[in-house]
Amino acid sequence: MGKVVGPVLKLFFVVLFMSSSVHSSSNIEEKRESDHRFQKLLCSKQKLTRLHFYFHDIVSGQAQTTVMVVSPAKTVKPSPTWFGQVNMFDNPLTKGPELTSKLLGHAQGLYGYASQVDISLLVAMTFIITNGRHDGSSFTVLGRNTVTDSTRELPIVGGTGKFRLARGFATAKTYFFNDTVAIVEYNIVVIHY
Repeated sequence: MGKVVGPVLKLFFVVLFMSSSVHSSSNIEEKRESDHRFQKLLCSKQKLTRLHFYFHDIVSGQAQTTVMVVSPAKTVKPSPTWFGQVNMFDNPLTKGPELTSKLLGHAQGLYGYASQVDISLLVAMTFIITNGRHDGSSFTVLGRNTVTDSTRELPIVGGTGKFRLARGFATAKTYFFNDTVAIVEYNIVVIHY
């Protein structure tokens, strides 16, 4: 039995060594290609893009685009600011304020009611453009949105496609609000490569 185990172990270690060296050379090639693309991107000229659209946050009804995924904790006195509630959404972005206006993309993400003092949201969302010259590209916003302020500013923290290495800001202004829907006008200023 000992005569068989020795050669089998040698063969096992040879195969293991060969597969790890092939795997590691494959990783090295992928890393080189990734580094090359990144260097090429950094050597290209930065672009500034301005976008404008309307965000439709529909919280009830047949066309609902937002759902509550975490309800506020049960307390003796309910919070007037909905503190602790978290909603997930997939909201249409349109050219005009009407929902029937031309669809430009979607905003997907979540917002949580993060303040015990005022109605402020912690927002994490990605704007996905599905129309026009930026079709298939996206950028991500992460920040505080005090919805009772007339204009809010949120930072852009990254992007994909034509918005790689994106940074900039989004200003939000409530266009219309009732128990069913909030329509928010967004002006975007994004720097990208």
